[in-house]
Amino acid sequence: MKKIGLMGCGMIADYGHIPAILATQGLEAWAVYDPNPEHAYGLQHKYGIPHGYAMSDMFFESGIEAVVVTSAAPAHRQNVEQAARYGLPVLCEKPLAMTDSDAASMIKTMDDAGLLLTTGFCYRFSGVSQNIKRLIQDGAIGEPRTLRLIYIWNLHGRDILGPDGKPQMNPYWLGRMNEGGPMVDCGVHQIDLARWWLDSDVDHYQAAGAWVEKYEAPDHMWLHLDHDNGAHTMAEMSFSYGHTVRDPRAHFSYHIIGTEGVIRYDREGWLFEVRTKFGTHQLPGSSEKDFEGMYAAFAHALETGDTTGLPTGYDGLRATQIARTATEAVIDRRWRGTTCLCGDCSQHQTTTVNRIETLPKSLVMPSALAACNGHHG
Repeated sequence: MKKIGLMGCGMIADYGHIPAILATQGLEAWAVYDPNPEHAYGLQHKYGIPHGYAMSDMFFESGIEAVVVTSAAPAHRQNVEQAARYGLPVLCEKPLAMTDSDAASMIKTMDDAGLLLTTGFCYRFSGVSQNIKRLIQDGAIGEPRTLRLIYIWNLHGRDILGPDGKPQMNPYWLGRMNEGGPMVDCGVHQIDLARWWLDSDVDHYQAAGAWVEKYEAPDHMWLHLDHDNGAHTMAEMSFSYGHTVRDPRAHFSYHIIGTEGVIRYDREGWLFEVRTKFGTHQLPGSSEKDFEGMYAAFAHALETGDTTGLPTGYDGLRATQIARTATEAVIDRRWRGTTCLCGDCSQHQTTTVNRIETLPKSLVMPSALAACNGHHG
């Protein structure tokens, strides 16, 4: 039984991580930490966790054997580096860090210490995602050439009722928009899925955005990814689809188009099917995310050292790098008025087409993964 310590006692820890830890065989929720004592002790008592702390040194000295980081993104680097000093493996929520350099530093620190660093991409572990990975590997639809990954919704609405019964800005909506908008917050999952399903990194990308609300980041965004293997992914993300209506709807779907068939998943009704020349095969649907599946894989890695299928720190860096720089390019183009899409035009100062600057794998990938050329990603 591995004693797990969790840093950051906000909403994501409450509804996702702690219940999953408690439900996972081989893990014990041993301690929680938050610099706000009310948050730390509140979750400690809510779930009957043995220890709660508002001081990090006491948290790390409580006997924990692994760390889960669910704090606000600006604190991730400090939390991970503290865990490294105590010799503890880490599962860190996305985004891994606020900048590429911070993420690379975190990955190198953990790699130098010989410690596991995994990114909390819980979408990988849903039954649907796992089955899509298997279907692609088995050649069920031939070669996958086009992916359409869509999540357009209201992020729980722009407004909520305040204590006085009057509408006020939803702090969850406000916070996610100020941190970068839908592609940085949610789109990283789709970017990770595309890279993982295809077993192929991204070479070029381009993006477009639309503004319904008055934020720096667009609240509706499209991202096109060209993969090294010639496949293409389109991800569409929105926080403003019905964000002010009484009866909002969301659209969440995956479409994988191959040379010999199509895989389709629609969260509404959990429709999951494969269509080929032999007919249509219905598969069991599921939620698009699975915290318990993620923690089962984490527990297995802690016990055996087998990290197969776990998103690496490098995966976390890569997805956030793409999402953030694509969003920044869209914002920049909005204010500069640049419209060129050719990617080669020397007459313009900027363009929506970007080539990812690949950090050396020896710097950002754990040595065990670098040896296999990243195929675990």
